[in-house]
Amino acid sequence: MSLLPVPEALARIRAVLPLPTGEAVRLADAHGRVLFEPLIARHDQPPFPASAMDGYAVRAEDVIPGRPLRLIGMSQAGTGFAGAVEGGTCVRIFTGAPVPAGADAVIMQEEATAAGEQISFVATPPVGRSIRPAGHDFAIGRELLPVGVRLTPAMLAIAAAANAPMLQVARRPRIGVLATGDELVLPGELLGADQIVASNSYGLASMLAVDAEVEDFGIARDDRGALRQTLERAFASGIDILVTTGGASVGDHDIVQEVLLGLGVEIDFWRIAMRPGKPLMFGRRGNTLVFGLPGNPVSALVTATVFLLPALRGWVGAPEPEPLLLPLAGPTPPNTARRHFMRGRLCIADGRTAVMPIPETDSGHLSSLAVADVLIVQQENDSGKAAGEIVETIRLGWP
Repeated sequence: MSLLPVPEALARIRAVLPLPTGEAVRLADAHGRVLFEPLIARHDQPPFPASAMDGYAVRAEDVIPGRPLRLIGMSQAGTGFAGAVEGGTCVRIFTGAPVPAGADAVIMQEEATAAGEQISFVATPPVGRSIRPAGHDFAIGRELLPVGVRLTPAMLAIAAAANAPMLQVARRPRIGVLATGDELVLPGELLGADQIVASNSYGLASMLAVDAEVEDFGIARDDRGALRQTLERAFASGIDILVTTGGASVGDHDIVQEVLLGLGVEIDFWRIAMRPGKPLMFGRRGNTLVFGLPGNPVSALVTATVFLLPALRGWVGAPEPEPLLLPLAGPTPPNTARRHFMRGRLCIADGRTAVMPIPETDSGHLSSLAVADVLIVQQENDSGKAAGEIVETIRLGWP
């Protein structure tokens, strides 16, 4: 079987993704979620002309340097002045407070001199000075946030200001994560002979949790009966996506694909022209998508970055980020016929942000991935590039 090119594999995955659906969540739970319906302003903000600073509300035409105005009241946030500013008068006002009727300017307190109720000013202000008109921030009917944005703290703040206690966001899929292999033990357990600590599920769960609800189904041993029971339990839980790590190739001990086929999973592809991560499997069981990731930790996290994260963005309707184009701070070696996702660190070279390739390519060398900032996308059969040349990178930060 020939190796499937990365773009074709991505296209096949995207072709079977369901359309996004929405659900209402509280603002407190909406950070990082993807907006499913636009946020439309239902009132003006501010809802009244408001002072932009502490000072005095005046009629601009009444202000003559050296000629005092009579102080007749105070307007503060939450308690405006009930009367009106008439000729020869002014009102003490504070930031955010409603500007009284009749006033058309606010003079900051540093430009005023008070002598009891007589307030003098040093200069005549222009009409409108230091006043935020009604609707200055946003007006009724304005689209404040479009569909598809990932909600940031500032976006949640504007939603709150727009008096929206709930937002319609894209429903996140439920993902089940399952590690496989006799050699694995959980973190904190004593290592036996020929055993290693399981790490894939922990990295994947934190990576995927932004756009998915993740359930860890633990470790399944290399036993067909036990593996089948665990997989049946995962499918019965109602997950939308199953992600396994390890055992998806075709070696004597790689039984995951065999058991999945026995459970009715239709395999679309399982070998990709990429490194690290060639033995990636993708298929479906009814409406459940199935990803079989390699067992080596770097391969698992890289294939999840290249394929799973785009699938989740498509599931929730989030746009794909633009490629990050950076100059190389060091050369890259020639590549093979498989697309290489090379580890790289950001640095400053010649006064600009650049990327330094990390020469380590072993798919089990997790410490090099842990210090990487990006993956350098090295095209198939690339002859290698010199320092200073521009390369495409994928930022790591997950997502």
